[in-house]
Amino acid sequence: MDKNRLKIGEFSRLGRVTVRALRHYEEIGLLRPEIIDRETGYRYYAVGQLQKIQSITTLKSLGYSLEEIRDLWEDDSHFPSIESLEEKIRACKAELEVLKERERMLKAVVASQKKLHKMENIYFESLPAITVASHRTIIPSYQDLGRLCCEVIGPEMARLGCECPEPGYSYTIEHGGYKPQDIDIEYCEKVTCKGNDSDIIRFKDIPEVPKAACLKVFGEYGKLYQAYIDLFAWLEKENYKIAGDPRAVYIDGIWNQEDSDKWLTIIQVPVETN
Repeated sequence: MDKNRLKIGEFSRLGRVTVRALRHYEEIGLLRPEIIDRETGYRYYAVGQLQKIQSITTLKSLGYSLEEIRDLWEDDSHFPSIESLEEKIRACKAELEVLKERERMLKAVVASQKKLHKMENIYFESLPAITVASHRTIIPSYQDLGRLCCEVIGPEMARLGCECPEPGYSYTIEHGGYKPQDIDIEYCEKVTCKGNDSDIIRFKDIPEVPKAACLKVFGEYGKLYQAYIDLFAWLEKENYKIAGDPRAVYIDGIWNQEDSDKWLTIIQVPVETN
């Protein structure tokens, strides 16, 4: 066979298309082999046909269908007009708008499903009466809570000789409403007994809570604000009345988990039925 002709496998490799695609192009009359051996069925392509397969590949990447490409080659134009290319640009813009709207809808569905899954994780429990060491201050955001605990509250409790029973129990209360910035926060940690108040730490007794709605929140403390909003909305929908200060209870955090995705906070909201 002439060295200027290529078997289908060689042509496929040089043209960077699959053999299956070449057979399909042959079936629809887009690109036929130059020679088909009647005895063996082998298909041979001319080296010059590589230019056509490259053109087909380029036009496909521009959004032209195989039927449109075939028409171009039948008209001997081989390449679309400026008007045709501008029409493809308009079609791309329309497709982008459709995709953007689809993305928006998908994100809304994902957010809805996440919220639904989160609300399915709500449970109820009673909270026993405890004695706590507390510190109230204003922090710029929830991200500053770790620094407050490690650099201010912890050292002062150690200086006062506070004893914390196992398992530990610490929580925060957000006074004056829930907001993402400039948070009026009170940090409370369970202790075995009251000590002497200082400029930083106050001791007080916290009464029992007969029923609290609880929601687990994994991740950084910046997620707490939205978790509060979602939980309050669910409680209102289910006809529960908030009957005390909601708490954010810290189970795992910066003190024992380097991976912030594994931080665990439980929101506990005292409730009663309306």
